[in-house]
Amino acid sequence: MGPGGPGGGMGQMPPPAVSVYQLKTETINREEILPGRISAFRQAEIRPQVNGIITQRLFEEGAFVEQGQALYQIDDVPYRAALASARADLVSAQANLDAATAKEARFAELVKTNAVSGQAYDDVKAELEMAKASIAVAEAAIEVAQVNLGYTRVYAPIAGRIGRSSVTEGALVTSNQSESLTMITQLDPIYVDITQPGVNSMQLRIEMSAASNIPVEIILDSSSGIVHPHKGELKFSDVVVDETTGSVGLRALVPNPDQTLLPGLFVRTKIELGNQPALLVPQRATIRNPQGGLNVWIIDESNQVNPRSITVSGAYGDSWIVSSGIDEGETIVIEGYQKIRPGATVVPSPWMPAS
Repeated sequence: MGPGGPGGGMGQMPPPAVSVYQLKTETINREEILPGRISAFRQAEIRPQVNGIITQRLFEEGAFVEQGQALYQIDDVPYRAALASARADLVSAQANLDAATAKEARFAELVKTNAVSGQAYDDVKAELEMAKASIAVAEAAIEVAQVNLGYTRVYAPIAGRIGRSSVTEGALVTSNQSESLTMITQLDPIYVDITQPGVNSMQLRIEMSAASNIPVEIILDSSSGIVHPHKGELKFSDVVVDETTGSVGLRALVPNPDQTLLPGLFVRTKIELGNQPALLVPQRATIRNPQGGLNVWIIDESNQVNPRSITVSGAYGDSWIVSSGIDEGETIVIEGYQKIRPGATVVPSPWMPAS
């Protein structure tokens, strides 16, 4: 049969066509979106420091209280009596001191003429010192009684929003009870505790160290785009990695004048790291390898393609931010890599991103 019949040679398949993109460094507004939880800027549990019966509650539950505002009155009758008794003891001690002072003065003259023995004079001087000590003890007792009397009125140690009262008038409270009387929470400003995965924490800490003021935006509802109207500032990064979660704690301070952010609320935070140079690779050009990492197809000067593993530090839009594995100026395959194999020759054409 002729060469054109069955068994003749087949034409070789042409090289596959692919779309390629040459990498270049771009300036991006770097942002990191992380989960967070609202916590109080200050929180004080109000506890009694003396025993007694609550006679008055002096605040309205849920209201704003000032620092130093009276909250509770504990029955002060026993403590006023204790103060009066301590003052009476001081008067008695003062009378003993006057008598001991006069006696010491008489014995001082008598011992000069040997009318009394030196031992007797020493005893009198000891009595005088004991009388002086009794004065100090009585004065200390008065101070203690005054402090205890002052503790019968419970004051707010901080300003803030006060919660519900756990006791009513007539309740017995003790200085060592485990339950607090109420709680005061300062809500403006307020903290946001942010969780940063440990695997990315080093890169974020490097970026944070280069900035003096890092704004933080609070996203209340990511689906509808509702955000807190006031931006905060990143204040603190923990120094250890949580052993159970492998995460690093960050803390932001956020103005909350309308007190819309309440402790315990879960939010998402956008950490604004500012303009930074970055090498971006479109996510559509990457493939997950069996180890869970990312690969891209590199095309060389002879139009041959080979896979290469890359490391990324985060995402920016629909692109990955590359930290290692590929350099500026190299060309990667964006579209058509499904029909190529390592070492294959391809026909490249510039990739045109969708507008």
